[in-house]
Amino acid sequence: MVFVRTTPPRPVEVSAVFPELAPLARPAIRLHPRPGAPSTEESSVGGPLLWPAEEPWPHCEGTHVDSGFRESPAAVRLTRRRVARQHRDPHGPAFTPEEEAIKERNAARLAERLDAGPPWPAECPVPMLPVAQLYLRDVPLLRPPGQADLLQVLWCPYDHNPGHKPSTALFWRSAAEVGDVLAAPPEPYEVNGQGYVQEPCVLAPEAIIEYPDSLDLSPEMRLMVEDLSRWQAAGVGVDSVYADYPRDFYDCELADAPGWKVGGWPPWGRTDPYRRFCGVCDAQVVPLLTIASFEWDGGEGSSWAPCEDQAAACADSHDAGQDPAQPTKVEVGSTDNMQLYVCPTSPEHPHTDLIQ
Repeated sequence: MVFVRTTPPRPVEVSAVFPELAPLARPAIRLHPRPGAPSTEESSVGGPLLWPAEEPWPHCEGTHVDSGFRESPAAVRLTRRRVARQHRDPHGPAFTPEEEAIKERNAARLAERLDAGPPWPAECPVPMLPVAQLYLRDVPLLRPPGQADLLQVLWCPYDHNPGHKPSTALFWRSAAEVGDVLAAPPEPYEVNGQGYVQEPCVLAPEAIIEYPDSLDLSPEMRLMVEDLSRWQAAGVGVDSVYADYPRDFYDCELADAPGWKVGGWPPWGRTDPYRRFCGVCDAQVVPLLTIASFEWDGGEGSSWAPCEDQAAACADSHDAGQDPAQPTKVEVGSTDNMQLYVCPTSPEHPHTDLIQ
């Protein structure tokens, strides 16, 4: 299904109020993931990968942090399915016959796993889970190496130190060179949390222009966006909510877009910005992909919610985990973002990541 998502116009054009910021404008592509049934031939979040049948599936051999949460991906998906069904039909059965069958299969697999041992995944390689698959035709901001036209992102669904975050792996490949596709990739026995199991989502990529978070501005520019008189002189009526804090108006309504995106400017909050460099060539790394827990902030302040989703975004509440701002069901950190950075000189150099 082809669908479109359109970011509403910003309340004001940043460069018109602050021409000094115009050189800092960056292109970004909001991915707008929405639940669906993507194929291996499509860009997706949490969908099946165009993975060569003859190529080993990636496994994580790192040391994992025990969060105390232990459920299989199949059990997580079953729970979500039941919750959504019971939300639609509160008086329905606890389990439908189909759900009972899935539950029994999950229990049988768990029993086999316990018989085989070992009980804790740190003692064996863990199959990674698909996070995203992006074709260059859909996301032209990608700068793949050589003849590659496809980026595949996977992660280990367990926390790792430092930072208590999933470890990630990037694969660049040429789609035309993939012959037979791996039909049934292995899955981990357990995951560290429900938020590490993505719901399959199709994408509606949208090109936008972003400006840096105020924390990325120079001290002089930061004072500039904090100056209410500067906004007033440009004829901008800053929302009353932000009247005492025009810098927040800039950050929340005008700067970097929330949600899953490629390129653009990174969101900050957990830490102040700091420059990071490629471990191979010392080039300063640049944002590649933002993996977001939410597509926009909730409530009446959802100005970044696409025009097509405004009614749902402004609803009073979203019960049973059906929040339209969290279509992927991904949750990293404390409802934060995971940012992936790559070397601009060679995307094949090891990438870095950060939770913000």
